[in-house]
Amino acid sequence: MTHMSKLSGVAASLLLVGSPLSWADDEFKSFVDAVKGGDVYLDFRYRYEGVDQDGISKDAAASTLRSRLGLSTGSYHGFTGLVEFDNVSVVGPDDYNSTENGKTQYPVVADPKGTEVNQAYLKYTMDTANGIYGRQRINYSNQRFVGGVAWRQNEQSFDGFRGNWQMLDSVNVDYSYAYRVHRVFGPDDGTNPAEWSGDNNFVYVDWKVAEGHNIGVFGYFIEVDSQHSYPAPKTVNNSSDSYGLEYVGRIAMLDVRAAYASQSEAGDSELNYTADYYLAEVGGTLAGIGLKGGYEVLASDNGVGFATPLATLHKFQGWADKFLSTPGDGVEDMYFGVSGALGPVKLEAVYHDFQAESSSEDFGDELDLAASWPVNEYFSTQLKAALFNADGDVYTDTNKVWLTLQLKI
Repeated sequence: MTHMSKLSGVAASLLLVGSPLSWADDEFKSFVDAVKGGDVYLDFRYRYEGVDQDGISKDAAASTLRSRLGLSTGSYHGFTGLVEFDNVSVVGPDDYNSTENGKTQYPVVADPKGTEVNQAYLKYTMDTANGIYGRQRINYSNQRFVGGVAWRQNEQSFDGFRGNWQMLDSVNVDYSYAYRVHRVFGPDDGTNPAEWSGDNNFVYVDWKVAEGHNIGVFGYFIEVDSQHSYPAPKTVNNSSDSYGLEYVGRIAMLDVRAAYASQSEAGDSELNYTADYYLAEVGGTLAGIGLKGGYEVLASDNGVGFATPLATLHKFQGWADKFLSTPGDGVEDMYFGVSGALGPVKLEAVYHDFQAESSSEDFGDELDLAASWPVNEYFSTQLKAALFNADGDVYTDTNKVWLTLQLKI
């Protein structure tokens, strides 16, 4: 073999060795770039919540701070990751029943202190689909059936998988499987279960019929494993299957939302019922003033009301949260709202009238008021109140007030 042939062989060998080394080096650089291309964010939310509730000897005063740290990555071959930590601490008065501190002489403010991993997931994104596995917030539609309950200091999150597929330009399919729910009562509550386990399946198909007109078809199949160390309503009888559809769109100058669903018991529920849900809401703007009106019914059957235990319940049926559990004779909510602005401050007022669905019971009425001021892109503040006036003996008069200061960096 000539010297030239030997040199050619050595060069070829170096190229063969160098190629995978170069590939590995490029991949490592891509991975490092994904990590360095991520984001770090901070979110501090202070809230004072005061509650005056008839039938409870003392008024509640809760002063809490929710501190959030989040870290996300850039994309690496379609993969991204996120981890988010929350801490809820008491920074002022703690004269309230957090449901875990044993202070039952005060009304409930469901913001127990504690630290937890709020989200931790890996996401893969393709052209027309994506999938997320891990702990995550899950919000469907307007969160009437499944939501993250972001209003509370300790947010609700889910362990499991969520996939989204843009099947057609006008049709999107969204499916989730959650085997564990981290509730607002966590992470250390001994009175209410901080976690629910079970096989929960959520399906939502969004069909864009035309510009400004969407129809959603959904199925929410909730299965909550029974934990008999808690009283029955805490875990037992919370499993259900709900099927329904909704329309969201704009007709003439009006924003319209309408929905219907049917619900029956499921899993190891000891109940026997089939109850309906109805919603009709219309809104619009007149001379810069927002107006809306709606009628929502959670019906009952066999003494059991239509239930949405995984919803962001604070958004519905009044901010006083008197109907977190649907009464056995159901509930009808007729509401009217007006909104506007005074300089940079956004104003809102909503009036609710609550009646039983399957009896003549009058539950009461409520006035909700809010003033929100987004001072800048980082800092915002809100003053909010809920005034519930009870009729009959089922509920009690309740007044609540909130002051919220939030800093996002």
